[in-house]
Amino acid sequence: MRAVTFQAPFEVRVEEVPDPRITAPGDAIVKVQATGVCGSDLHIYHGRVKIEPGFVIGHEFVGTVLQTGDHVTRVKPGDRVLGCFQTACGRCFFCLRGLFHKCEHSRTFGHGATLGDLAGSQAEQVLVPGADLALRRVPESMASEVALFAGDVMGTGYHAVVDAGLTPGDSVGVLGLGPVGLCAVQAARAFGAAQVFAIDSVQARLDLAQSFGAVPLHLEESDLRQEVRAATEGRGLDVVVDAVGDPRALESAIRLARKCGTVQAIGVYAERCEVHMGLAWIKALRLHTGHANVIGHVDAVLALMQAGRLDPSPLVTHHLPLDEAADAYALYDRREALKIVLQP
Repeated sequence: MRAVTFQAPFEVRVEEVPDPRITAPGDAIVKVQATGVCGSDLHIYHGRVKIEPGFVIGHEFVGTVLQTGDHVTRVKPGDRVLGCFQTACGRCFFCLRGLFHKCEHSRTFGHGATLGDLAGSQAEQVLVPGADLALRRVPESMASEVALFAGDVMGTGYHAVVDAGLTPGDSVGVLGLGPVGLCAVQAARAFGAAQVFAIDSVQARLDLAQSFGAVPLHLEESDLRQEVRAATEGRGLDVVVDAVGDPRALESAIRLARKCGTVQAIGVYAERCEVHMGLAWIKALRLHTGHANVIGHVDAVLALMQAGRLDPSPLVTHHLPLDEAADAYALYDRREALKIVLQP
């Protein structure tokens, strides 16, 4: 089959690789219909996240089940399904507490040997271990490119606000309006935030956030603290989401949060980071970090998307065939696309 493989920083290639095979009774094989290029894929593309040359990448997918192992009961051949970006065993200490993202046996699609040696989804077919947990049937009326978001990006935006403990009436800030940040804007609105401030330097993304009901603040043209304080009687924001994964964004989030507020660092961090811990301490902030519990949230996210309360469809800006993956990565790296869907 054809698949997108990592070769070296800034180089991906579509190659012929062996078809996946069932190796455990909980496995399934999915014929991929749509797979996304994600911001975290860029960390691999840039060489920031290290994986082996020739490894199949990608972790977002919707497709049709081709084959299942004997223990798979929730999906069957012929079902249209979406995949979560990682797998979980369902039996370990963390899974039994619903913390599937911290499963002791978790494997992440397309991230090399360090994260489970599980081939990615930017391919014609993908092997899915633990299929009963990692796969969900897609509602018949839902487009594949919309369902794609439930397994990662919308699930991450949803996690950002739920994990932060957002309550109706809260004021929220979202730093970084890539797909995750924009999904966090939608999720905050769906959960009843009184006001959501959307912060970025790209005007088109600010405009899109405004269409979702947020107050746009241009990073380079606004006095962020003054704007936020004016709107919150000088207190600052109840919840601030760092959807960037950069020390400057985290520092800004700490400064924009009110005393005893919450900072949610959902952006990817792979290196040491220096921030003003004294300010976080004196303000008694709660800092939440880490990647999202997408498996734990996927059913709620799907239901909200089916009801129209969450709608990621405006985020999809490009559709490209799998064979043009190298062009897709270059386009995404230049920030000329918001969300690219590849179709095998």
